[in-house]
Amino acid sequence: MSSRAALRREPGAGRLPLAEWIAVTLLDRALGHLDGGTLAVTLPDGSTREFGHGPVADIQVHSDTLFRRLATRGKVGFGESYTAGEWDTSDLPALFELLLRNAEAANRRHGTIRRILDARPRPNRRNGLLRARHNIAYHYDLGNDLFERMLDETMTYSCGIFASPDDTLADAQRRKYRRICDELELGPDDHVLEIGCGWGGFALLAATEYGCRVTGLTLSAEQAKFARHRIAEAGIADRITIVEEDYRVHQGSYTRVASIEMLEAIGEKQFPTYFAAIDRLLIPGGRACVQTILVPDNRYDRYRKAPDWIEQYIFPGCLIPSLSALAAAATRSSSLLLSEVHEIGPHYAETLKRWREQFDAKLDEIRELGYDERFVRTWHFYLTFCEAAFRTRALRNVQLTLRRPFE
Repeated sequence: MSSRAALRREPGAGRLPLAEWIAVTLLDRALGHLDGGTLAVTLPDGSTREFGHGPVADIQVHSDTLFRRLATRGKVGFGESYTAGEWDTSDLPALFELLLRNAEAANRRHGTIRRILDARPRPNRRNGLLRARHNIAYHYDLGNDLFERMLDETMTYSCGIFASPDDTLADAQRRKYRRICDELELGPDDHVLEIGCGWGGFALLAATEYGCRVTGLTLSAEQAKFARHRIAEAGIADRITIVEEDYRVHQGSYTRVASIEMLEAIGEKQFPTYFAAIDRLLIPGGRACVQTILVPDNRYDRYRKAPDWIEQYIFPGCLIPSLSALAAAATRSSSLLLSEVHEIGPHYAETLKRWREQFDAKLDEIRELGYDERFVRTWHFYLTFCEAAFRTRALRNVQLTLRRPFE
């Protein structure tokens, strides 16, 4: 249906209030060129406005506060409004996919607004040793009980690799780990440093299946406690050591380095430091494999201008890199050569879908743990937005192999 479709009213509705009339005018301007689907917006008085054409996604607006947030806070306000319960939808993934598929075209149409936003001073994201520990605790120390209900038995909180739709989430995560181990050419003589070891899933698989030794670094006390318990239960504490220490101050010498979706947490200013640390810790002839989320290069400069909703409410201090930003940082600060880029991003949409489904299946238990409705809505928004972003390729995920030249 055309974006100029007639305003649909519930029987008995009176004149449209001024605030909602203004909202409809703004919606016409913002969504008038929507493509690839229909967005049906139901306003607080029951009237409905439709934009675009094709499969329908919907928003039920419960409060005019949504429009004030959009006007003053932009996309961050959209997320804040959802967590506050000011709007709902019957299909959150479909809504996000429709909006993401139209985001780039909207930026081009509203070039003046975009240039004003891009001209804002870039925030000084400091991520020193104390701040980094605080930022990690904010998310990863929420409670192991929460993550146990959302993740699979490997306790892996990163993109898996699915060979078929019948794969379990644990199958996909182990396949991801094995690909990293194979890329590193691990064997019993190797000592691997894992920067950001999570709950110990990679370390356990690498040590048991490939026979190597692993030293895992984490800043999360909750993760360290959980990982050490799993390692002791597996009877391989002689091969795995978990250290609560920042990679910037860690000392040692390793044949291999692995780092799985930790890089996004350190902030842009630390990218050179990160690659310099890997270079320093790797022995001659060593190699590294880094798995990371990426923002497409053409969007990176715009994305990095200001903290988004994910940084403000889920991962404080984070900044998702672009491939070119990482390549430049590695070149400036180390002798490391980016020898292979393996794309696994499409698998992340399915990974996130599985996490969301398990989160919803255990919702009663999660509430019993003390997590309130705002937390539940925040995590629904987070998991679903990320799922849609990977499905539309607004975000990527890659495994990078790093070596030194002439070795």
